[in-house]
Amino acid sequence: MNLALENARAMKGQTSPNPLVGAVIVRDNEIVGVGAHMKAGEPHAEIHALKMAGDKAKGATIYVTLEPCSHHGRTGPCAEALVKAGVETVVVAALDPNPLVAGRGIAILQDAGIQVITGVLEQESILMNEVFNHFITKKTPFVTLKAGITLDGKIASATSDSKWITSETSRYDAHHIRSINDAILVGAQTVIHDDPSLTARIPNGHHPIRIVLDSKLSTPLTAKIVTDQMAPTWIFTTKQADEEKRAALEAAGVSVFVTDSETRVPLQEVLQMLGERNVSSLMIEGGGQINASFLEQQLVDKLVIYMAPKLIGGRLSPSFFGGEGIRLMSDAIELDQLSVETLGKDIKITGYPVYQ
Repeated sequence: MNLALENARAMKGQTSPNPLVGAVIVRDNEIVGVGAHMKAGEPHAEIHALKMAGDKAKGATIYVTLEPCSHHGRTGPCAEALVKAGVETVVVAALDPNPLVAGRGIAILQDAGIQVITGVLEQESILMNEVFNHFITKKTPFVTLKAGITLDGKIASATSDSKWITSETSRYDAHHIRSINDAILVGAQTVIHDDPSLTARIPNGHHPIRIVLDSKLSTPLTAKIVTDQMAPTWIFTTKQADEEKRAALEAAGVSVFVTDSETRVPLQEVLQMLGERNVSSLMIEGGGQINASFLEQQLVDKLVIYMAPKLIGGRLSPSFFGGEGIRLMSDAIELDQLSVETLGKDIKITGYPVYQ
């Protein structure tokens, strides 16, 4: 099962909106088939493993990180393929939260007389598929907020200088996170002041869809995200947006979405619209106000903080969590399931917010 999990993780960033799945077939204490799901619409892990095993699958045991599917999508049901191949035992890490599966794959196997064992390295599988598990049940993207900060929590100096707070090692790691997310989101002010590319600058990196929250449609037509054609750019705006500016942006290849709001772009509506377009994971890389809006509305599922051993100070130096702030310590957002690692001189903190 560890090998199956390892093979599944190797495909991270490639399978959206499908889950990461790995499979290993063993017969007579010998591995005869290995597979992983590589891309949505392509064969599932079990099918790759069965093809590799051939006739040796009959009477064998298959270890699979997620319950074999039972529905007819773009590929056939894996549960039926396992029955047809004559496997004797199916060992499953985690059940599939997809309502189209949800135990039906297990039932097909058991009805065919196949022994099924579940819960082997279950938590590892659940954590690996945190994006899929969230998306398939809530129909909105799994939201990761990333920030590079100083030891005193600042994201820039009082003069707006922010290059560079963190080390090159941390920035490379952050680009990897960009690469495995479907989309990256910033506010219009970040585009205006920094003119970022919002691409994944790593070898063979996947460039995420670039999302901008821009209530007045003030994104410059000369911005890199408009002109470079490196990745799709989607701007979410309000009813106050200028129609001529919208037409100009769309003529440049930008997709502009007008929300139901007259003033500020409603975050929940944005997430719902992204979910409807199969965006299953979203990385927030905005300023203190954007971060605060998502955190205060309890829309952040995971935080990744890169902390550099530097001090800036200053009342006017922005912090990564702006807004009005939380008034009582009893209402503070705590982080659970913490992991801490060092990247050069920096500290990377990953955690999951627990909202009051």
